[in-house]
Amino acid sequence: MIEKEENLRTENRTDLALEAGERLQNENAVPKGLRVETLHAGQAGAEITRVYVESEEAAQCMGKPMGVYITIEAPSLAREDKAYHREISSLLCRQIRALLPARKDREELLVVGLGNRAVTADALGPRAIDHLAVNRHLLALSGKEGEREITVLSAIEPGVMAKTGIETAEVVASITDRLKPDAVLVLDSLAAGSVSRLYQTIQISNTGIAPGSGVGNHRNAINQETLGVPVIAVGIPMVVDAATIVRDAVRSGGNFGSPDLRLEKFRNMYVTTKEIDEMTERLSFTLSEAINALTE
Repeated sequence: MIEKEENLRTENRTDLALEAGERLQNENAVPKGLRVETLHAGQAGAEITRVYVESEEAAQCMGKPMGVYITIEAPSLAREDKAYHREISSLLCRQIRALLPARKDREELLVVGLGNRAVTADALGPRAIDHLAVNRHLLALSGKEGEREITVLSAIEPGVMAKTGIETAEVVASITDRLKPDAVLVLDSLAAGSVSRLYQTIQISNTGIAPGSGVGNHRNAINQETLGVPVIAVGIPMVVDAATIVRDAVRSGGNFGSPDLRLEKFRNMYVTTKEIDEMTERLSFTLSEAINALTE
């Protein structure tokens, strides 16, 4: 059993603002400018939490930019239930719409699927792109671009810098400058600070995203400041760092046979479950259906 409690006090690495806020609440260190609202949503049994980071002090304590973070916790999201997933997709669509600019007669959205398709746990964004009903090219051919209340949807999968040699933010910025969309939707796999939130939590924010930040691999940010248009980030936790698992196991009474188990040894190790292939395919479809509904 671990003898030194300080060895357990390694901060969780998480992309979820909800978890960062919970940590501050547990430490009785909630700063001014941090507000949290929670509500239940419909028959799906989902819980929606809105975290408002409204001051620089709150942003620094949270380790996240100022903005709005919406979390949907759907306990059955990991299960194969088409009706349930349709309901969550509809709920997710409404939350995305709430963060988008006011809808115009002709609204153009660019969807970016971040991640590495060759790594299943990081392939959520690219897989979601596969299911999108993009229509920008079709509208141009049909001559219906003048219709009222139309949402034009286009999508890209920029890949990862290890393969392209180009920063993802640079690729997205170039295409945004060319297309001039009203907003950019960024889809990505996230890292959770708790195993219980894998596959059943969706985060939506208006603060953009820094590709790779969840696993400590920080890249140039993709946000309104860098692109010049609103950026809505949508993600689902697909991995958790091994240190979190070790810490949770020890605190629940597990014994790893070491008198001095140091969590930093596990800080660069990220793990997921054996169902990751199935989860990535199922959840990517849920994300894409929510975005497709924006065009209706």
